Amino acid sequence: MGTPALELTSVTKSFGAFTAVDDLDLTIPAGSFFALLGPSGCGKTTTLRMVAGLEQPTSGTVCIGGRDVTGDRAHRRPVNTVFQSYALFPHLTIGENVAFGLHRRRVGDVAAKVKDVLDLVELGHLAERKPNQLSGGQAQRVALARAIVNRPELLLLDEPLGALDLKLRRQMQLELKRIQTEVGLTFVHVTHDQEEAMTMADTVAVMNKGKIEQMGPPEVLYSRPHTAFVANFLGQSNLAAGQVVGTQGDRIVVQVGQATVQVPVDRAVSTTGSVLVGVRPEKIGMLIAGQEVSPDHNVIGPGIVTDVSFTGVSTQYQVEVEHLGTFGVFAQNLLGGATVTRGTPVRLAWSVGFTFGLDGDQDAAEGAADLDGEP
Repeated sequence: MGTPALELTSVTKSFGAFTAVDDLDLTIPAGSFFALLGPSGCGKTTTLRMVAGLEQPTSGTVCIGGRDVTGDRAHRRPVNTVFQSYALFPHLTIGENVAFGLHRRRVGDVAAKVKDVLDLVELGHLAERKPNQLSGGQAQRVALARAIVNRPELLLLDEPLGALDLKLRRQMQLELKRIQTEVGLTFVHVTHDQEEAMTMADTVAVMNKGKIEQMGPPEVLYSRPHTAFVANFLGQSNLAAGQVVGTQGDRIVVQVGQATVQVPVDRAVSTTGSVLVGVRPEKIGMLIAGQEVSPDHNVIGPGIVTDVSFTGVSTQYQVEVEHLGTFGVFAQNLLGGATVTRGTPVRLAWSVGFTFGLDGDQDAAEGAADLDGEP
């Protein structure tokens, strides 16, 4: 394994009595697309600013490409940053904006490098235009080209798609991933958008209160969260408090309300005492009167459907289960729309293999959005 692109060792950043980043250790391999994901105030942007040299750590070290840069000023670091505000020079053409950093560094063959990078972001035909003649998506790509053309060891992306509308943002997610794959640079992307992180990154680190709660490939974090915060912040989860009452082969048996359910041992953080049993809404099916499932399923209920919301690709149901509270169920609209109406009595069933177990001492609501839409 080669030298990591970035290593943070015991990095702490305090502002007075407030600790924004708390004893953070982080290693990012060269050539990867890495995302720091978390809500506002979790420390992700402060971490990025310390890597860029815009903030100094209170303690700890920052190494880029194997070199300790902790004490280096921002312009001495092999790093470029793309912000949400693109900060293009309005009086320069697109080509001149991209060439600006090359001229400052007195790099040769500027015209060819500018042409290559504008072709990479599919804007070669707009080189003579001014920034005020561009759309938001085009301006974002110019800012990216201006950063890439310098071939930094690290490209830092600080909420770069936040100013774009939803449809364009999704298109740019795919575009950013394509560009990163083609140029082979290490991208470190800061975002609060879960879909953005999962769509683009090879590895996601979920931050909360200055620490990394869990880090790994997006699919692993989503299917096997280790904390309630990760389970709720990365998508949506149904979490129910239970008590381990035994084992059955490679599974633990948990009493949840009036039902017993099984959790694979390798998907459980805790295997004794109190646990939070979790399952994602799209993994759950609803059983109406007379319907049954195979024995390898967990089944709870009965419950009552209290809300039905059509969202296009799926229908989202809320089911109130006695003693357990409300469960969310997402059903793909294979038949065109809702198949169960409000007020229908149902049981909920899902494959044992989709169940995960968390430490029962955690707050089941941590990381979930509140009524104001804030995490």
